[in-house]
Amino acid sequence: MKQLDVQIMGQSYLLGCPEGGEMRLREAVLRVDEAMCKIRDANKVRARDRIAVLAALNLAFDLSDKALPAAGHEGGAPEHADLGKLLAQLDEALNEDGQLL
Repeated sequence: MKQLDVQIMGQSYLLGCPEGGEMRLREAVLRVDEAMCKIRDANKVRARDRIAVLAALNLAFDLSDKALPAAGHEGGAPEHADLGKLLAQLDEALNEDGQLL
């Protein structure tokens, strides 16, 4: 298995990659990096783990919209904004140890 050195939000990761999957993996890394940087830059969320969770939720939500368009799911922008605001408020309410202030 090939290994790729990539960066997500300025941090390096060494990822295993199946033969022939390098381009798809690099595209996935780019999508994750863009999603995380967008959240970091737009919100007051500081913790990398919270940014990663929110980015994962946004990407999963986008995938579910694409997979189930006939089920009445519409664009997810308002939900993304609400989730981002909620996570930012939670981040502000926690101290560095993750305890509520």
